[in-house]
Parts: sequence; C-alpha cells; structure tokens
Amino acid sequence: MAHSLLKNINTPADLKQLPVDKLPELAIELRQFIVDIVAAKEGHLGASLGTVELTIALHYFFDAPEDRIVWDVGHQAYGHKILTGRRDNFESNRKTGGLSGFPKRSESDYDTFGTGHSSTSISAALGMAMAAKLNGFRERNHVAVIGDASIASGMAFEALNHAGATSANIWVILNDNAIGIDPSVGALKNYLAKSTLKNPSVSNGENLFETLNFHYHGPVDGHNLSDLQRAFEKLSKKEGPKLLHVITKKGKGLVKAEEQQTLYHAPGKFDRKTGKLTKKKGSKYPKYQDVFGETILELAKKNENIIGITPAMPTGSSLKLMMEEFPERAFDVGIAEQHAVTLSAGMATEGKTVFCTIYSTFLQRAYDQLIHDVALQQLPVIFCVDRAGLVGEDGPTHHGVFDLAYLRCIPNMIVAAPADAVELRQLLYTASLGLKFPLAIRYPRGRGKPENWKLSFEKMEIGRGKCLQKGKDIAVCFVGGVKENIQQALKNLGLKNKAGLYDFRFVKPLDKELALEVFSNYKTIITVEDGSVLGGFGESLAVEAQEVHFQGKIIKLGIPDQFIEHGKAEELHDLVGISAERIQEVLEDELKR
Repeated sequence: MAHSLLKNINTPADLKQLPVDKLPELAIELRQFIVDIVAAKEGHLGASLGTVELTIALHYFFDAPEDRIVWDVGHQAYGHKILTGRRDNFESNRKTGGLSGFPKRSESDYDTFGTGHSSTSISAALGMAMAAKLNGFRERNHVAVIGDASIASGMAFEALNHAGATSANIWVILNDNAIGIDPSVGALKNYLAKSTLKNPSVSNGENLFETLNFHYHGPVDGHNLSDLQRAFEKLSKKEGPKLLHVITKKGKGLVKAEEQQTLYHAPGKFDRKTGKLTKKKGSKYPKYQDVFGETILELAKKNENIIGITPAMPTGSSLKLMMEEFPERAFDVGIAEQHAVTLSAGMATEGKTVFCTIYSTFLQRAYDQLIHDVALQQLPVIFCVDRAGLVGEDGPTHHGVFDLAYLRCIPNMIVAAPADAVELRQLLYTASLGLKFPLAIRYPRGRGKPENWKLSFEKMEIGRGKCLQKGKDIAVCFVGGVKENIQQALKNLGLKNKAGLYDFRFVKPLDKELALEVFSNYKTIITVEDGSVLGGFGESLAVEAQEVHFQGKIIKLGIPDQFIEHGKAEELHDLVGISAERIQEVLEDELKR
C-alpha cells in the first residue's frame, strides 16, 4: 500500500498541515504501516493498532513536545513514534542499536517519559504539570495516555488521588480497551464495562472520577477522529485535572488481532494481509514458563492447599493452566504487583502453600511488600520469578538482571536459580512440601533442556549444590540458565572433563561445603551468572572465599554495572561476556598463564 500521506509526515507540525477530512485516510495508512513492519520484523501489535486514531487526534490537537504526552504502557506508542520523526528507521524497532520498543527520553524529545512498565503516566504527568506551574508555564498541557488495564494499578490510584486535590493542568486519557495482555479483571473493570458508547451509564450523575475532582467526559469512540476532537475542545475549556474516557478495540483493523487479542499482543511474524501467524520452527525443549505451569497444575491436583497468584500474567507465566482447572485456587489480580505479594502473604498466614508467579522486573515494584509483609514475618511464600536474566528485545525495562542482588540481601529469603527444566520442576515440588522461610525461584525466558523433563518428583536439599565434573587448576561455578553456555565453552576447548564445573543452585543459603571443596582444589575460579555482578552469586562466593582465606584468583562474569540495551538475547549474552564464545575466551586466557 502506498503511504501517500504518511510519507510526508515527519513531525506533528506536518500532521497539522492536513485538512481534518484527510485524517481518516491517514489513520488507514498508519495502521497498515504498523501491520507491515510488525508482520516482518516482530514486536508489539495489538495495543498500537488500537490507538491509531487516538494518536493522530492527540498530535493534531496538542502541541508536542511543548505539550507533554506520556504513553502508558509504552507498547501502545508505535504510532506516536512513527509520527514524530522515526518512520524511516522504524524497521529497526527492538533491534540491537535500533529504536526502543518503548518511549525513551534519550531517543526523542517527543518521548517525555520512559514507560516500559505500567501505571506510571499519571504520576509523571502530574509531576511535570506541577513543575511547569512553578516554572511559570501555566498554559502547557500534560497528557497521560493510560491504557491496556494500567488504570487498575495502585500507583495510578495514588496519582489520581493526588491530582484531584491540585489545580494542575493535567489530562488523563483513559484508553479503555478491557484488556492488558490477558483480559482485564476486577471491580474497576466491571464498573467501566457498564458504560458503553450506546449506554454511557457511568456518566449519569457523579462518577468515580468526578468524586476524585476530575472533570470527566465520555465515553468517546476512540476510533472516531471527529468525536475525539470535539471531546478535546470541550475539556480544554475546563480548569484543573481532566479525564477523557475513550473506548477502543485492541488490534483494531486486523481481524485476527481483534479476535485473538492476547495472542496478537506480540504475535511474532505473520502474514500482513491475512494476519495468519508464521509457523515457527518447533523445539523439543520446553519453555520454562510451561515447566512451571504444568508442574504447578500437577502438584495442585495432589495438594488442595496449593494456591497460585499472578499480577496480570496468567498466559505469560502459564498459571492459566491452573486457573482453568482450579479457578477457586488460582487468581489473576490484575496489574497490582504490591497487592499480589501481600495477598500471598495473607494466604500464607492461614496455612496455604502460595506460589506467586511474577516477572523479575515486576517483582521490583513490590520490594517493600517482599521485605515488610513476607520476609520480616517469615512467611513461606514461594515466588516463581519468571523472565530472569537478559530477556532480549524488550530491553532494559524488562531485563531481569537485578533479582539475585535485591533478593540476596533480604534476611530470611531463600534464593534459588535452577540450571535447567528438571531442577525447576524439583524445586517447585520441594517448595510444595512445606517451608519455614520464603523462597524465590528465578528462571529465564525461553526454553531449557532437557527434552524429557517430567521426571519423578524428588525432594531437593535446600542450600545444596552439586559438582557436575571435577578438574584441576580451573573451576567454573555458576547458578541458573548459563549452564549450556559454559558447557559449550568447555567442549570447544576440549576441557569437557578437565575443568571443574559446579552448579550451586542456591545463591542463598550458599553451599559452604561445596564452596570449600572448590577453594581447596583449584587455583582459579570463574563464576558465571545472568544477573548483576554487583551483589550477585559471584560476589557471594567471593565473600565466602575471603572468610576461609582463599589465596587463588576469582573472576566474576555477569551483567556489568550498567543498563543493557535491547537486542536478541544471544547478542546481549555476547555483549556482557556470558556467551559460550566469551566464556571460552576467558578460559583460554587463564590457561595461558
């Protein structure tokens, strides 16, 4: 399709040169442009298709970047990026050295705030608005576009509560599409669902947002450019906080994406005309998330005390398997990580065996609850920390590289990092038997060996690692999914049975007996982990070495003290020095000494 209008738009100023009656045609072009790029290059799809008209309307009415527009969550902002000077290199989206998949302040003046995770936009926009008032920029608009179920987060409510008590020039655009990645849940979702374009019941009388002192308008058809412009005009006459309720359809314009919204959130490659997914090369190895999902279901069938909880990731974590079979014992609480953790703690006080499955970078958002509500009270909640390590194209907002460090420093926490699918399965089983302390089991995105992982359950000893092979002079010690990289490096060098290889499994408590064995038999130790070197496993082993006066050398490989950009996981492993090739180089250097 020829993009006759879109090809001439490099800034919102160019957009404003179009007559209003040409905007629907531009919307068709922009939507097709997004489909064409994502079909061939992959990325997030449904959310940005749903905001095409809203994006055009916002940039047509407001004066960005002077007016600040914050997109929340950031995967709904592809159209925004394309209209603000990044059309010609949008093919580089999420690729190494290319555009970020989310708004990023260092990438463009139009990206006023980085929004990889949800529910931050209202707080950020309010902060901008209050600062602008202090700086004398009273007429500047500050717009938070909050969608994909992000409004249900506690942080969004905190910001609404504060904003309503100010006179700040803040707009909240509630992009209501009734779905995040999975369908929205909760009382707020049910409340909003009562208000439709044909029956705007929520707007009859004072509604929830008006009680918070917002000028409310809506609901408005988010795919009708004329309705959007009229709504902006009407609300622009109001002083103080304003909220526009916009109803959109995620995946709008691509039938498959409209029908299967969860699947087409980030579908991989597909046929741009039909929407049919490109068949991926099959793998005999399981996804770690499925190892969790299938194992927890298997355990739940045997133990009615088991509870599953996730904050808005039932499909991504595979807890959905348990939710479908035991809906009364498995819960999606929506984008509410803090609540998920403390809810788990509450259930644990009543003797339930609670598995809280949560992505590594999402658990960061509930750090106080982890400390105050779980660890301090010594409640045996089991945290299944998915997407640990470098996750790839989602980049620094989603790389789960800090969990070992931020978990290790918490008293009472047990911290485990299984090396493969079997260890994950056995750790889940061990946790189901009952614990005295909280346990975090962190595992990566993607697939892991072995193919036949559904072995008979065996209890693992907490805090016990194992020697995979003995050697001399050099020992490689590790935790987590870096085992395959290490084994490949040893194989490449012909050291398969010559260098020591030790899987510690637990970062806390550290296996001191195994550590002493390593210190007693090797002059050089190389530690490898897919987490931050600062505060991580290597540092833990080095502290133990110092305690026993180890006189040899310790080389720590892992994530350096910097944020790692986006790109394919294999490329990023090489970049930070934990790929098979980079581990091999370190081994070669040490062997020459």
